[in-house]
Amino acid sequence: MAAAPKEAVNTIALEEIHTEGQEPPKGQKTFTVEEAVETIGFGRFHIALFLIMGSTGVAEAMEIMLIAVVSPLIRCEWQLHDWQVALVTTMVFFGYMVFSIALGLLADRYGRWKILLLSFLWGAYFSLLTSFAPSYIWFVFLRTMVGGGVSGHAQGLIIKTEFLPTKYRGYMLPLSQVFWLAGSLLIIGLASVVNPTIGWRWLIRIASIPGIILILVFKFIPESARYNVSTGNTAAALATLRRIAKINRATMPEGVLQEPPKERRGRFKDLIHPKYLRTTLQIWIIWLGIAFAYYGVILASAELLERDLSCGSTAPLGEEDPGPASEESRSPCHCRPFGPSAYQTMIISTAGEIALNPVNILGINFLGRRLSLCITMGCTALFFLLLNICTSSAGMTGFLFMLRALVSANFNTIYIYTAEVYPTTMRALGMGTSGSLCRVGAMVAPFISQVLMSASFLGALCLFSSVCVVCAISAFTLPIETKGRALQVCIATPGAPA
Repeated sequence: MAAAPKEAVNTIALEEIHTEGQEPPKGQKTFTVEEAVETIGFGRFHIALFLIMGSTGVAEAMEIMLIAVVSPLIRCEWQLHDWQVALVTTMVFFGYMVFSIALGLLADRYGRWKILLLSFLWGAYFSLLTSFAPSYIWFVFLRTMVGGGVSGHAQGLIIKTEFLPTKYRGYMLPLSQVFWLAGSLLIIGLASVVNPTIGWRWLIRIASIPGIILILVFKFIPESARYNVSTGNTAAALATLRRIAKINRATMPEGVLQEPPKERRGRFKDLIHPKYLRTTLQIWIIWLGIAFAYYGVILASAELLERDLSCGSTAPLGEEDPGPASEESRSPCHCRPFGPSAYQTMIISTAGEIALNPVNILGINFLGRRLSLCITMGCTALFFLLLNICTSSAGMTGFLFMLRALVSANFNTIYIYTAEVYPTTMRALGMGTSGSLCRVGAMVAPFISQVLMSASFLGALCLFSSVCVVCAISAFTLPIETKGRALQVCIATPGAPA
């Protein structure tokens, strides 16, 4: 019984030695991973890949959105001021920023799958520990560690990108937003039931369950064939491609898989190679601005619901003023948990994240990544300014709905563009560094949404809008358009087509 696995391993080893050590006979057909992926096409494997890797968005959304629905409760429990509440979110993204670069570097060196699994184990462990936090300081530290784990979830998107045929990437990757939406709605729905009954600690424990379940199903997804071939492990790449072809009931290309191993992988200086320097700098600006706007909208929504800052009222949107004699109204920490109408408004505005998905998909595939991103960033800037209009609770919900739809479209487009513009040898590092810069914007957003907005509502909105305008210009002037372009394997030589 024990001999069979050993024999299989020896066979693979011999195949790998043969493939890497010898050139194919003269005249024999060869094919690359890119050609194999295109020939195999889209099928049942990709549907399973979409469901499993897409579900990483559910776990990530629940962990990130958790702060928005828990903030009012920890504010009350530990009598926190605005800057202390803002610091919680900032430190989550600080952990994300620090770990994002490290995990991206490790993923390019040791594999996307391993880092994805490690990040989920790390995140689930520290998330559960957070529910036992005895103090504010411990809560901040443990959520920072959770942010570090969540940063590795981007490897799921990279694995999807590297297995999808070119013409399907512009359609399937934006649809992954459905999973983020599901996670956001799920955590808000759970919060509306769990927070008032058994408390925020149990909410955190329940929110950890999807991540733990995903750890158990990752074994059904193989390591990226593009990654394996980039490290010279052609045998593993070939075995993976054959498995996908079998699942999809498709045929493999004729000939031998032949692609030279790339010895230089995941080096930071490749990101500032002359071919990619301008692209990298502009991508970093866009990522920073999009995260600043996205998490600014989420946190500003919570502040608007708590204190109705837009119309100068101190009552929560949709709730009666508790009166000057109320203990809560006299609290310097604004201790006022969400009511049912606040959760309802959050659910409606969050549902906006998928509202523009069909339009976003059409824009990405017909207008291109750059122009589509420029348009949605410009509209985001406009709707930030519209928030200054004093309107009814229904009007405010409508503005928040559109803002969530636009900032979500921005994230869809920049994720796709970044995964497509960099070659395989530096794709994970490119995503990691971009994600890291993205979290700088996310770290600043709480202090604008939860501190500056209380002092100057219009000033905060103008700042958000201005950043979006800068991102729109940067998107429009990106030097490389990736629409319809095959994924690059390595940095092209000077004069080679992009």
